[in-house]
Amino acid sequence: MYCVINNELFAILDVEEIFDYDKKNLARSLYGTLDITHPGVSKTNKMNDYLVSGKINLLKKITDNSLRYRRMTPIETRHEIKQKGWKSIVGFQTRNIPHIAHEMLQKAALNIFDGLFINPLIGKKKSGDFKDEVILQSYEQLINNYYPANRVIFVSLHTEMRYAGPKEAIHHAIMRKNFGCSHFIVGRDHAGVGNFYHPFAAHQIFNDYEDLGIIPIFFPAFYYCKKCLGYSNERTCPHSIEFHEELSGTRMRKMINSGEIPREHLMRPEISKLILSYKNPFVE
Repeated sequence: MYCVINNELFAILDVEEIFDYDKKNLARSLYGTLDITHPGVSKTNKMNDYLVSGKINLLKKITDNSLRYRRMTPIETRHEIKQKGWKSIVGFQTRNIPHIAHEMLQKAALNIFDGLFINPLIGKKKSGDFKDEVILQSYEQLINNYYPANRVIFVSLHTEMRYAGPKEAIHHAIMRKNFGCSHFIVGRDHAGVGNFYHPFAAHQIFNDYEDLGIIPIFFPAFYYCKKCLGYSNERTCPHSIEFHEELSGTRMRKMINSGEIPREHLMRPEISKLILSYKNPFVE
């Protein structure tokens, strides 16, 4: 079987098996639901009735410099980590542009670990998510202006979002272990979508996977406290919810969609300016 993209042959699949499968069982096992409004369930239902397996022989790597210029292989990232002399490396997964709460979380991790491995997911996403180029350029603005260059590795991960919540969090951790990370940040509603998963389901599932070879790090959600006049979390801030200003990728998307410019305590001005330079920064 030939694998072709843009009329270019890049791989050959030596077919070893063709088999059918139970779509409902697949969706229930992976996504925990059969609700067709879940993007993963919807995709599963649209798949063909048979799957093909076999060995893939790579003939040519895909070279799309517009999005792949930040790509590195696990061998390359492990070599760079060794060159830097890092012993502890914490990975950060994202499919969003960075807001200040993300920055505070990442810098809190930098106070503990030798290096930070920022690894945004570049690939197919659902409608309404930020476009890949916006995510890449936003993080470049953040890292170039607000991070110590010798403490961060910024590499893109080329796959697709599955929105599988806790199951996908495990997959994300394994991939970052392969890149050389010793620890992995598991966020609130990690890889979630809508209200399909409990906000901390991705934290709880790691209790069932103790032999991953990478240590999950669970940070409480950061928020802006109008009384503290800074970013805090439930462990450090004594003030009631009326003083809290929550931040999330969903909120940022809604603000930008409505033409509202995030204030500087919510998003760095360089990033706001970049996003507003796009006529439409979202996947359609």
